[in-house]
Amino acid sequence: MSKATSILASLAALAGLCAAATSLHAQAWPQKPIMFVVPFAPGGGTDAFARPLAAQLDNQLGQRVLIENKAGAGGTLGATYAFKQPNDGYTFLIGAAHHTIAPSIYPRLEYDIEKDFVPVIMLAQPPHVVTVNPGKVEAKTLKDFIAYTQKTQINYGSAGAGTTHHLAGEFFNSMAKTKLNHVPYRGAGPAMQDLLAGHVPVVFDGLGTSAPQIAAGNLRGLAITAPKRVKALPDVPTSAEAGLPGFEFATWYGILARKGTPQEAIDRMIKEVQAAMALPAIQSAWEKNGSEVPNVSGEAFAKVVSADVARWRKVVTEAGIKLE
Repeated sequence: MSKATSILASLAALAGLCAAATSLHAQAWPQKPIMFVVPFAPGGGTDAFARPLAAQLDNQLGQRVLIENKAGAGGTLGATYAFKQPNDGYTFLIGAAHHTIAPSIYPRLEYDIEKDFVPVIMLAQPPHVVTVNPGKVEAKTLKDFIAYTQKTQINYGSAGAGTTHHLAGEFFNSMAKTKLNHVPYRGAGPAMQDLLAGHVPVVFDGLGTSAPQIAAGNLRGLAITAPKRVKALPDVPTSAEAGLPGFEFATWYGILARKGTPQEAIDRMIKEVQAAMALPAIQSAWEKNGSEVPNVSGEAFAKVVSADVARWRKVVTEAGIKLE
């Protein structure tokens, strides 16, 4: 081989390496805006955590992270919508504990939350709070509220049939020997609007929606469904402190991806979300919404989802809960 031929060959090889590097760089995720499907109406607990996170990820990823609200049927319509999107790494479901209840409540879902979605990372784990409209409910303690509802039949609102709000209400009926009637909404946001307006007197709400309204004095929190008080509402007692020990109930919110989503996108999403949730501003927002920052992702999150599906199936079956 002549010297000139050798030089040309080297240049060709170098050009090939450069082209390969350019191609890999061009395929690096993300290359376009990302969609977070929030399966409830705006203004609910899912929104309370998804929106500030999306805004922070905008900065970190260099691409817009857009919120798409798809409400209805206890979050299952939004999950169905996310399931039907391409699994190219640009659509994620902001799922919730509600989606592990749904298989026991909705018999004909188009997706399987365990088989068709990959749990990516948990975002928050806020407890619920017994939240009442002070203009409609005179009771200032949980004991007084229970005594009132044992004599008077009233309604309670929820984020939808089969949500944790719904089951918390049924759990309360069982433990407190009350007969509150369930009124499902298309998300915690609409339920909160009607609670504030006095159209429904009580909601067993996630703290992500209720905490700011209780702190502002617009609503009254009677009890936190957790073993300890939360920093967001230090004056609201736990259920045990308020006289109903064992009434503990929490939800979770997390990012899920369609099965088959590129692992590169999943791994990068986990890394970026962990970085975002380490920021003081995000941690402060989470604290105000009644949740600590969980450290649950990947396989550990998948185990939570599977365990919850089994747990809620048992609860729903034993309680005989059916769609109205």
